[in-house]
Order: sequence, then structure tokens, then C-alpha cells
Amino acid sequence: MVSSYEDIHFLEETLGFWKQLNQSQKMKLQNIIIKKSFLPGESMHSNSEYCSGLYLIHTGQVRAYIVSESGKEITLYRLFDRDVCIFSASCIMRNIAFDIHVEVEKDTTTFLIPTPEFQKLSDEVIAVQKFTNDLMASRFSDVMWIMEQALFTSFDKRLASFLLEQSVVDASEELKITHEKIANHMGSAREVVTRMLKYFQNEGVIELQRGTIKILNRKLLERWSNSYGSNNT
Repeated sequence: MVSSYEDIHFLEETLGFWKQLNQSQKMKLQNIIIKKSFLPGESMHSNSEYCSGLYLIHTGQVRAYIVSESGKEITLYRLFDRDVCIFSASCIMRNIAFDIHVEVEKDTTTFLIPTPEFQKLSDEVIAVQKFTNDLMASRFSDVMWIMEQALFTSFDKRLASFLLEQSVVDASEELKITHEKIANHMGSAREVVTRMLKYFQNEGVIELQRGTIKILNRKLLERWSNSYGSNNT
């Protein structure tokens, strides 16, 4: 249940359709919302068969990813404060059936709108349908960009881009992340990641430490990300 001014303000900011609801609908939504907290490594959503509902990320960080038949993971997108996880409610959308996993990366607090209630609200209010469609379009755009990168961009450029993105996420030039975790994000093998990181280190772009990757030359890494490398490892 949501009752505090801060929580209601969060709903107003996060749900683009909030102002289109009548007072009764707002009160009902406040009463059925479930507050949930997750720890790093926990799963928020594991497959298309279980449709928990619409997760609103209050604080924290999660990633949505898929797993290939061979067991390789690739991150589709990440969610942060005030983002909405639509794929955890994908069962309300017709003709969309796929296995997607949502894993918590940092301590995360959420508000969950259960599927039946969200479905009913969507049937009653056109603004909710538009919100859902716009959100799905945005997420699929993210997915298509990732697939385009995986298929048509050389691995060195993808890895450089990932390291730059991770430094923004961590707000640091020292990245506390394992080679295995990077491989999971990028849909690659750990050995491939390690080999390319060592190449970056030999070029003076980064420094590899135990459990840490330190960016030494950000400008060169940015050049690499844009057009510098050509190794399709």
C-alpha cells in the first residue's frame, strides 16, 4: 500500500497516466501496490510463464537479459531510479511470449502493480494503454540497438563502449566488475573478454587489477568506442 506524500509523488512522476485517473482509480491503485525490496543477485522476473506485474524502480539498479540455448547471457538494457520494468508484465500484451530475466545489480526498492489490476486499469483508461505501448516501443528500441551492436559492431568497440557506460553507472574510473560479469552483459565468453582487456592494457588504455578495471586513458577509450578499433574477436 502507498500512503506517504513521497510515495504518491513518486507515482505521479513515474506513471505518465496518473493525471488521467479519477480519484477512485488513484485510491485503488495506491491500495493494491506492493512495496518490495531486492538484494544484488536476486531475480525479479525469470521467464514468460510467470507474469508478476509492472515494477516501478524506486531506487536501485537492475538488468534485463536473455539466455541463449548454449547458456550465454546478453544484457538487453538496464533500469535505474524511476524507471519502469514493462517486461515483467509482458503477459498482458498479446502475441508477445519470450523468456526474459530481470536480475538485481544493486540494492533495489520497487513498487509492484500486480498484473490483474494493471490489466483492468489498462482496459478502463486509454492513457494507460498509450503508456504501455510507448514503454514497450522504447524498450524494443533498446533491444534492437543491442542486437545491432552484437551483430555488426566489432568486439573491441563494443567492449570500449561497455567500459565507458559502466564508469558512468559506477560514477568512477575504477570498475569493480569481473571478466565473467562483463561477458554475461555482452553475450560473449570470459576468455574473449579477458584477451581483449589485456590488449587494452598493453595499449595503455586500462589497468587490470584483481577484481578491478581502472580506466587510465578515457579519451583514447572514447576514440576506440567510436571508430578506433576493428578487431572482430
